[in-house]
Amino acid sequence: MNLRKIAPVALGLTALFGLTACAPGADQAGSGASGDITLRLWDEKAAEAYETSIEQFEAANPGIQVEVNVVPWDDYFNTLRNDVGSGSADDIFWLNGAYYEDYATNGHLLAIDETLGADAQKGWNESVVKQYTKDDHLWGVPQLTDGGSAIYYNDEALKAAGVTPEEISKATWNPSDPTKDTFLPILQKLTIDANGKNALDPAFDASNIKQYGFNAGQDLQNIMLNFIGSNGGSFQDENAKLTFTDPKTVEAFTYLVKLINEYHVAPPASSTNDDGDFTRDEFLAGNIALFESGTYNLANVQEGASFTWGVTEMPAGPEGKVTAAPGIIAAANANSKNPQAVKTFLSWIGSAEGNKAFGESGTAVPAVTDARASYDSYWQQQGVDVKPFFTVIENDAKTLPPVIGQNFGAMLDAYKPSLNDVFLGKVAPADGLKQAEEKGNAAAK
Repeated sequence: MNLRKIAPVALGLTALFGLTACAPGADQAGSGASGDITLRLWDEKAAEAYETSIEQFEAANPGIQVEVNVVPWDDYFNTLRNDVGSGSADDIFWLNGAYYEDYATNGHLLAIDETLGADAQKGWNESVVKQYTKDDHLWGVPQLTDGGSAIYYNDEALKAAGVTPEEISKATWNPSDPTKDTFLPILQKLTIDANGKNALDPAFDASNIKQYGFNAGQDLQNIMLNFIGSNGGSFQDENAKLTFTDPKTVEAFTYLVKLINEYHVAPPASSTNDDGDFTRDEFLAGNIALFESGTYNLANVQEGASFTWGVTEMPAGPEGKVTAAPGIIAAANANSKNPQAVKTFLSWIGSAEGNKAFGESGTAVPAVTDARASYDSYWQQQGVDVKPFFTVIENDAKTLPPVIGQNFGAMLDAYKPSLNDVFLGKVAPADGLKQAEEKGNAAAK
């Protein structure tokens, strides 16, 4: 095996998946294809899972060697765009829903239904297949799926504050009626200053906080979309235009901003606006009591937490518990110099056998349906109940559509400075969101 992590990186941000035991990979193993190929992704834990899978693949296909290129999340899509444009991109690379359309529409990807055959997708997670199907073609092999969001909790912090996981799962938040908001008081109990006073105490010192209650901030998947959806708002319309001025969306953002700047139960935006891993690292350090996130952080928390922890369901907004459930694909570079080797490897990582390493290691939820059991089994053995991530999405009506858009990268670059100012409290949410919407939509044209 020739597996290398070409660009070392800290733990990344997202999740991945795969196909059934009767997938093409099983049939094509040892088919005679040869050559070196590279796979680009942004998550170190996932790279470790791929190592196990690639060892098996290379043993069955001695003519093919696979190298893994791990690029940091913060640089991933900028470098990928540049490399695809210059013709130096990897043979296969991860894409998420926000960025894949750029590459599919501009002819940079192989259509998987044509490359592997239309029957290949029968063993793949239906929601991931649907997410990455455009113009009647599937544009990547499903690798991981996230389930929904849930609340990771520091059990020691909860016990010290007299809060139970059940209280959190049954809590409600409400931006317009404080009498219906049971979530904020919980966060105030869990926010502790250096003198041991919580945020409900009149003597609480907001300038010297030792432990925050919650990870409110610009986490699109696990915070912003969840609060928007749970309040009945929207992030985009069916044409991928931003809808930040939706009154319910404005309410949701206003609530989050108040958690940070008025109630001081979440870290300041100066720490979180440009550091997507800040709140996770602070949770692992014992400085945040509740961390709302996805399944992709289970392995990170298990490995990094020195305290007793658990998972419970997210609180409900006025419209109930609403979350996004995106997936990750491995997309094939249409300009690869070794297309047969690419096809053979895609078949493998789209099979249950090739994809189960993610589940067996607990890294992420496999998008290959027959590999899913390995994930559940792993976490059961670890004594972790993963049900809270999935009960929230059992009803399709409680799932918010993933972010879409052919030019989402440009849109994000344009709207983020205005959104930064909203979270920093420099501008009123309604005004800042209007600016963000206008700038984002203008950039996408």
